[in-house]
Amino acid sequence: MTVKLTRFDTSEYLETEEDIAAYLDVVLADNDPQMLNVALGNIARARGMTEIAKRAGVSRESLYRSLSAEGNPSAATLLKIVSALGIQLHATPANTDNQDVALAL
Repeated sequence: MTVKLTRFDTSEYLETEEDIAAYLDVVLADNDPQMLNVALGNIARARGMTEIAKRAGVSRESLYRSLSAEGNPSAATLLKIVSALGIQLHATPANTDNQDVALAL
């Protein structure tokens, strides 16, 4: 029996703002910069890479390169991309035990 496999494309499943937010939350929880690049690339492809590149003020090729697993965009570039995607990032304490220690000092 032959099994036929197809390539999975995450961007095809990012249909709503809630899908995108949930996906990005999971990726950010892993603290993996390469996965963040890939995730932002998937979100950009879901929204239209050319339009996101224009909004971010970078070339389409540069956007692809920055958001690849091998990419290493600057923090400024990442913030431009996040803004162009219409995403807001929020911070929450990762470990409340450390917060209690800091407050006690």
